[in-house]
Amino acid sequence: MSTVLFDTPGPRTLARQRIYTVIAVLVIAALLAAALRQLWTKEMITPDQWEAFGEPRILMALLEELILGTLAAAVVAILFAVTFGAVFAAGRLSDRAWIRLPSRAIVEFFRAVPVLLMIFVAYFGFGSTLGLFWSLVLALTLYNGSVLAEIFRAGIQAVPTGQSEAAYAIGMTKSQVMVQILAPQAVRSMLPAIISQCVVALKDTTLGFAIGAPGIVDVGERIYLARVYNNPFAVGIVLAAVFIIINYSLSKLAVYLESRMRQQGTKALHLVDAGGGGG
Repeated sequence: MSTVLFDTPGPRTLARQRIYTVIAVLVIAALLAAALRQLWTKEMITPDQWEAFGEPRILMALLEELILGTLAAAVVAILFAVTFGAVFAAGRLSDRAWIRLPSRAIVEFFRAVPVLLMIFVAYFGFGSTLGLFWSLVLALTLYNGSVLAEIFRAGIQAVPTGQSEAAYAIGMTKSQVMVQILAPQAVRSMLPAIISQCVVALKDTTLGFAIGAPGIVDVGERIYLARVYNNPFAVGIVLAAVFIIINYSLSKLAVYLESRMRQQGTKALHLVDAGGGGG
C-alpha cells in the first residue's frame, strides 16, 4: 500500500532506515561525550562550579530578582503592550485617515527599531526620570505593543467579512461590531501569537542587563564575577534552564487556553443547532 505523498517503504528500506538511525544516534552521542569531556577537562562543569547554587542566600537572591525584577518587568510590559496594541490596532483599522496614518507610522517605526536600541534611548533619554526598571518597561512596551498591534489587526481582518456585514445589516455601529462581533472571534486565532509575543517580552527583559536593570541576569553576573566561584558556564546553564521552564509553561498555557476556547465555540454551535432543530 502507498500513501498520497510517498510509497510505503519495503523491508530493505526499513532495515536501512533503522541502521541510519542507529548510526546517527551513535554519532550524536559521541559528539556529546566529547563536548562534555572537554568541558570537564577545562573544569567548567566540575562539582565546584555548582557550589554557588547550593547556598540559600544565593538561591534567595536569584528568586527575588526573578520575581521582582525579571517577571515584574515582563508582566508590566505585557499589560501595557496589550493596551498599546489594542489602541493602535483600532487606529490602523479606523476609517479616518488622520487617525489611521499616524497609527500606522507609530507602529511601523517602533516595530522596526531594535529593542536594545530603544532600551538605550529610554534610559539615556529619560532614565533620570524613569529609572532603570521603567526605562526597560517603556522600551519593551513600545516594541511588543507595536508587534501586538499588527497581530490584533491581522486577527480582526481574518474574521470572515460576512460576520461584520450581518452585524451592520441589523443596525450595529462599527464600534459595536468591533467589540461584540470581531474581537471575540479574533481572540481565538490570535491567542497563540499573543502568548508567543509574551514569551518574547519575557526573554527581552534580559536585555536590561545592558543598562544594569534589576533582574535574574544581573544576579547571575555577580555570581560568576565573584572570585570564589568564577563559573560563567554553570550560571548560564542555570539561567537558561529557568527561562526554558517559564517559556515552556507559557506555551502549554497557550495550548490549554486555545483548546478551551475551541471547546466553548463547539458547545455554542451545538446549542444553536439544538435550538434551531427544536423550532
